[in-house]
Amino acid sequence: MRKNMLKEKIKRNQPVFGMFVSIPHPIMVELIGYAEFDFVIIDYEHASTNMETIEDMVRAAELLNITPLVRISKVDRNEILKVLDCGAQGIVIPHVNHREQVEEAINYAYYYPNGTRSLNSGRPGAFAKNSLTNYITIANQEIMIVPMIESLEGINDCEAILSLPHLSFVLEGAADLSQSLSVPWDTDHPEVQRHLEKLYDVSKQCKVPYAIVSRHPDNHKKWAEKGANIFVLGDERGTAFRAYMEKLAEYRRLTGGQYES
Repeated sequence: MRKNMLKEKIKRNQPVFGMFVSIPHPIMVELIGYAEFDFVIIDYEHASTNMETIEDMVRAAELLNITPLVRISKVDRNEILKVLDCGAQGIVIPHVNHREQVEEAINYAYYYPNGTRSLNSGRPGAFAKNSLTNYITIANQEIMIVPMIESLEGINDCEAILSLPHLSFVLEGAADLSQSLSVPWDTDHPEVQRHLEKLYDVSKQCKVPYAIVSRHPDNHKKWAEKGANIFVLGDERGTAFRAYMEKLAEYRRLTGGQYES
């Protein structure tokens, strides 16, 4: 089992930066790794991918020495088992509304004595090159469990959720939270921000690191000044799309003629 460098950096209160990866190809992970991000969250909730591709994307993360997490699609024993057997160093659990969802995920993700994950001498354990007994101990130390709280229901139960053991950090989900508060996509709405403030306060109370999705510089600065150190800078599709648009607009402006307004 590889050392989880993201976990180490978070323990040292070091600012860390990650990105969702929705395009199902390892080269996207390589690009992000060479750009010197600290981690990726490979998306299995929204993206159309499969376990073979996830395994290749995990390999790309390992090649660049960044931490590969996977956002699962649901709390399911087989899905969590296969994701971790691909070599993912943690799981992001979307739409956490209640404590029981995370308890179930912990049980599936950890080996004895923390859980009931089925033992397999696959790639995370170096195909049983070394002692599997030692591997179990190390794996339980390195795995990350990340609940994503993105609804009013989840906010209301966040103290029970965040009081669980084995949580590496909590990730806010302001976009879906805004929808549950009847202000879809208005992530800066005062009600959305008020509920995120509550989640942040409870995370501090429970000593669970708080992670934000940095949607714009002012939003990022606000949470950094409050003490957040874990930042997800959106996803690679949106980042690339905006870069393409800005580049095209600039060169159209330089070209002039029919492109001048």
